[in-house]
Amino acid sequence: MFFFCVCVTSSVTTLTGDGTPEQTGAASLSPPDSYRPELEEKAAKMNFCAANFFLLVVVFVSPASSDSDERMKTVEFNVKPGGVVHTFSERIRDYECSFTYASQGGTNEQWLMSVGLSDDDGLFSCSVWRPQGKSYLFFTQFKAELKGTKKIEYANAYSQAATAGQNDVPLKTEEFIVGDSTVTHNAGKFNAQLSKLTAIGRTRHDEL
Repeated sequence: MFFFCVCVTSSVTTLTGDGTPEQTGAASLSPPDSYRPELEEKAAKMNFCAANFFLLVVVFVSPASSDSDERMKTVEFNVKPGGVVHTFSERIRDYECSFTYASQGGTNEQWLMSVGLSDDDGLFSCSVWRPQGKSYLFFTQFKAELKGTKKIEYANAYSQAATAGQNDVPLKTEEFIVGDSTVTHNAGKFNAQLSKLTAIGRTRHDEL
């Protein structure tokens, strides 16, 4: 949708000493009193036009620029026990991260998911974690999946996330499996403790 704002300025005609008409821009001379109401009205219209043009630029250009420049997003979600499989996902541009899990015990826990793109658009990262550091749920399964990337370059899972005075506590390497686009629990090896999961994948940006 396009909006046009047209402003028209007028010139003022005066007579020189020999009677020859002379046309001068309204802003460059001091007009007779009879012209003042007309000029004031035109100036008001010009100001109104300029103000509306500025608003149109802000409303219709700024949101698009903001969306295209977004490189990081962090959102809150609930991890729900009960043994039912749940999936939560978030995306930036053409890239998406999904976290699928099932857990038992306790009550809902508030977790965070953060997704982001590197400055050169070459890497897409995803992290899910409990900000309090330690989850008290027992996870029967989990899977993080990156969509739109070529291959996961780095991944890790933790039984405890870092908080004040505490460090990340990683799972044993045999407790989870890293594939080209997924990080999943290793059935029979996973000890049901999960508080943080991170995956970084290389995008297809370098193929463009």
